[in-house]
Amino acid sequence: MDAALRHVALDDKYRLEVGYAYLSGTQALVRLLLAQKARDEAAGYRTAGFVSGYRGSPLGELDIELWRARPFLEQRDIRFVPGVNEELAATSVWGTQMIGLNGETTYDGVFGLWYGKGAGLDRSGDALRHTNGAGTAPRGGVIAVIGDDHAQKSSTHAYHCEPTCADLMIPLLYPADAAEIIEYGLLGWAMSRY
Repeated sequence: MDAALRHVALDDKYRLEVGYAYLSGTQALVRLLLAQKARDEAAGYRTAGFVSGYRGSPLGELDIELWRARPFLEQRDIRFVPGVNEELAATSVWGTQMIGLNGETTYDGVFGLWYGKGAGLDRSGDALRHTNGAGTAPRGGVIAVIGDDHAQKSSTHAYHCEPTCADLMIPLLYPADAAEIIEYGLLGWAMSRY
């Protein structure tokens, strides 16, 4: 049997538009940004993406992967700006949803992603509450990626985000694998825009 082998490259996780690519959960978060941009383009929207968050476990490698993927992100109008702290990162993402309030814009909207761990969610509560209450731009939307630390392995306190998100009225989605990170993330932005 003479089966043709498919060429596989490490960049497939960000380059392939159809087919399968092997990627970790952290890489799926980066791929999610590219998938949202592709979805918007297919719908005829000119959007940009913006990501900000704070370095630290259990999402400590997301910033590293965003830097690695920078060429792929920048060519798709997706910008990563790490936050000095979680609160400033959340406020920056909130600012992207004010597009068009003061005149003409280059984009139809900016889809935002904020990330942090449990302590950062506590710290960012005011900014996230106001972001959620103010709503998003019609072609924008924001999702928050929160790294819980139930076993207190990398945090000063054990943490799970459900009570805080309920208080902030932020809906939660629970992906079970890398594919669902992309599927649920796209759903999260659609919910946010709605």
